[in-house]
Amino acid sequence: MKIVKIVLQVLGVLFLIPAVAMATLRFENRNADGPSILFPGGEMTSGDIHTGPEPDWSFTDDIETVELQLNNPMASRLIYILESDGRLFIISGYMTTFLGRIWKEWAFEADRGNNEGVLRINGVRYPRSLVRIAEGDVLDGVSAKLVTKYGGAPQATPEMIAGTRAGIESGNSWVFELVPREL
Repeated sequence: MKIVKIVLQVLGVLFLIPAVAMATLRFENRNADGPSILFPGGEMTSGDIHTGPEPDWSFTDDIETVELQLNNPMASRLIYILESDGRLFIISGYMTTFLGRIWKEWAFEADRGNNEGVLRINGVRYPRSLVRIAEGDVLDGVSAKLVTKYGGAPQATPEMIAGTRAGIESGNSWVFELVPREL
């Protein structure tokens, strides 16, 4: 019985140390200028604010993740990005799962109307509003880009596009267009 008690204490300590370390790191990063690889960050304050006409967003084809900050609540995270037909989009997957409801609180906030924020790419900040797109022909281009950029397919087939689009239309994945806004 004494051995069982010692084993349980050791297991408890082995669980407690990483849990406390992760909680501390998350707490410490909450006010950082942008997110880290693992943890959300705070308000993004560094970098020039983009002025002038919209850029050609096709340069994002070579970028895996960007920093996105929502203003309410003021928090930033790393997120996938894609361009389709000259427009800029972000995707939030797993929205119908328990993990998605916990991990993707930012998407629920944006969908409820707390959709103003800032996108930071290569040190440049772009004020944006997030507009959810749940249907329409634009989803074909978004689905095709999603399949090739993040799905690993060299070319999107009609079946792949239809399957990805069905996942968006069913609500499993949410698509937001990032439209310009004034500061």
